[in-house]
Amino acid sequence: MTEGSNEHDAARVTEVEGRELMRKRPSMYVGSTGVRGLHQLVYEVASRSVNEILAGGGGCVDVTLTRDGGIRIADDGPGIPFELVDGARTGDGLEALLTRPDTGLRPDGRNTVRWSVYGMGPCAATIMSSRLTAEVRRGGARWVQEYARGVALAPPAAAGPATDTGTTIAFWPDPDIFDTVDCSFAVLARRVREVALLNRGLTLSLNDERPAGGTRSVSFRYPDGAGDFVALLDAETEWGLPEVIAFEWENERMAGTAEAALSWRRAREERVRSFANSAPTPEGGTHEDGFRTGVAAALTEHALRHGLLKADDPELGADRVGEGLTAVVSVRLDSPEYEGSTRGRLGGATVSDSVEQGVREHLGSWLDRHPERAAAIIGRITRDTDPDER
Repeated sequence: MTEGSNEHDAARVTEVEGRELMRKRPSMYVGSTGVRGLHQLVYEVASRSVNEILAGGGGCVDVTLTRDGGIRIADDGPGIPFELVDGARTGDGLEALLTRPDTGLRPDGRNTVRWSVYGMGPCAATIMSSRLTAEVRRGGARWVQEYARGVALAPPAAAGPATDTGTTIAFWPDPDIFDTVDCSFAVLARRVREVALLNRGLTLSLNDERPAGGTRSVSFRYPDGAGDFVALLDAETEWGLPEVIAFEWENERMAGTAEAALSWRRAREERVRSFANSAPTPEGGTHEDGFRTGVAAALTEHALRHGLLKADDPELGADRVGEGLTAVVSVRLDSPEYEGSTRGRLGGATVSDSVEQGVREHLGSWLDRHPERAAAIIGRITRDTDPDER
């Protein structure tokens, strides 16, 4: 091999970085070029708004599917700040958010909501859309900026006064990237409702301007959080809704907070939904394991103290108490640890111990305050798991 053949001609080397790489390999960043990836763009933009709202800057986030195939996400937060350079306003703050991965979403924390496992932030929508416009209302002024396929067409421009605050980002997914640019109203509505249920007091709405018969809209706000979540799950199958037990606590050992709600239905199957920083953990994890162990321990201890179980009876293990159980367990952690890159299963031994202890204490206290209801729950479990009683 000659020396010349070892040389790399720059003209023959394709350098693909940043924007170009994301457009060339979109599935690496949003998981799919189908409708699932399309929805990820919505989640990446909406998560920024939700996090800003939860930080105390407002109260509402509105997602709208427009007639011309766009998606508009508006919030009433304080507005994305513009940085000051030599006393003049520039678009560095806005442009950084819209062009750099994960800007404004790191670090993770107990007050951070993640709508997806990818965590690219709004830049994913900027780069994978044929067009994106951003409007910021802040400090009595309104600023706008427009992008085409990830490139700013001009610096942010003042567009008159503003009587309110907030940020509105509208984007049109690029049909050259996605197999479809038609979002599913039903899928987005389920996720919007889920995020509202996991963040009490947050108002989230979804509007669809596409139907020929007129706009359809849903709006969600839940004051009882996980308790409302369990009640809604039970309403899907139950005629007479069972009582929901709900509690929330903070634990500095796991550097976070936890919330749990549960009920026992007439049906026999178990339904447990778990979340970490508002993102689903479909494979469970240490928070779910700790929850199950804590429930079993609280019921067993109460049953033994009140003579509902004999000392030589088998304990009410997690497999026994799970029959007919509907539950939601949600943790918010400063530094969540996951097992695997897809974040489907939460790790961390401290989380398991902390959740178990919290559930054991709070559920045990509830059982002691409601002895008749406790006896009914324990009696149902022991009858249903005793083969001689079936």
